[in-house]
Amino acid sequence: MKKSFILLLAAMAVMPSFAAVKKDKKEKKEEGYVFTTVKALPVTSVKDQSRSGTCWAFSGLGFFEAELLRMGKGEHDLCEMFVVHKTMEDRADAAVRTHGDVSYSQGGSFYDVAYCIENYGIVPQTAMPEPGSPYGEKSINHNEVDAVATAFVKAIAEGKQKKISPAWKKAFRGIYDAYLGECPERFIIDGKEYDPKSYAQSIGLGDMSQYVSLTSYMHRPFYKPFVLEIQDNWRWAQSYNLPLDEFMQVFDYAIQNDYPIAWGSDVSETGFTRSGIAVMPDTEGAADLTGSDRDRWLGMTPGERSSEALSKPSPEKVITQEMRQEAYDNWETTDDHGMLIYGIAKDQTGKEYYMVKNSWGEYGKYKGMWYASKAFVAYKTMNILVNKNGVPAELRKKLGI
Repeated sequence: MKKSFILLLAAMAVMPSFAAVKKDKKEKKEEGYVFTTVKALPVTSVKDQSRSGTCWAFSGLGFFEAELLRMGKGEHDLCEMFVVHKTMEDRADAAVRTHGDVSYSQGGSFYDVAYCIENYGIVPQTAMPEPGSPYGEKSINHNEVDAVATAFVKAIAEGKQKKISPAWKKAFRGIYDAYLGECPERFIIDGKEYDPKSYAQSIGLGDMSQYVSLTSYMHRPFYKPFVLEIQDNWRWAQSYNLPLDEFMQVFDYAIQNDYPIAWGSDVSETGFTRSGIAVMPDTEGAADLTGSDRDRWLGMTPGERSSEALSKPSPEKVITQEMRQEAYDNWETTDDHGMLIYGIAKDQTGKEYYMVKNSWGEYGKYKGMWYASKAFVAYKTMNILVNKNGVPAELRKKLGI
């Protein structure tokens, strides 16, 4: 009896410690990012570019679909492969005319989408075959068509022939017809017949002059347009140049006034995680800022500190104009990926992030959406496309737009 009583007391003494361990494990499990939406604009569904380098088409059309929602024109599913087909034809022509000096690849820019809509129109998704279906795939796979088309263009552009037959364009178009389907000249929607241009007009995408590309680099004059020196800007489209602080003003102003933003960014950084977070952690600074955790941080390897900083809200680098420029000049910031910024959110510490729609399908914790910190956006943005009215009036005046 006495022995049993002693054992019972011992068990009771141990129980709180087990509960504390259980609670501690639960708290650790719940660590991470917790977001609260500040403002989110309506967007269309997340698409999947799958095995293709055509993010520019998906993000560009996603931007214009969001614009149509903003304008009260309803929800539309516009055809990315129509834009890709037309753009690849134009890019092949430019490569041949310059004897291969204009690069031929799957990449592109937001301007390619605007140029296509303005010059060729646009079609709904239903007007062309489902991606991959012409060659028996269930999703997009441009590995083969890219290999075939690239070899074709190289043979014409860099060949030894003294005279080029005009037949090459028809032959090239046939490659994309086979893999993507033919671009329709006319189609019927809701009982009414359209061509691509009349359809673009009918849904409210007739005036591309309403849109402007912006960037922020020191090697060109501010408040003037210049051609971004990147290979996929093969049409030599111009972007207006703003100082970094004013450039960042545009993001908040646009979202707060209901204008979505097509966002071109470098996503090769470690901070652009595959779990839906994009941040610029300051792992060195964090070691000095963690107070009692300082010894723990300094005892970690750089990789361990980086992993810790990416797992939950942590101190970030303070981005300067000079940092942006150095990363661009050194090819550390590259023209990787196009996405859509459609909102603003806060984490549990009050720090703000931009809400981003990606084109990798409903991937990750946030089902195809990302949260990009303002530090990441300030550092790694290549350029943006936005409605002119999404730019503050004082900046429009400085830019002359």
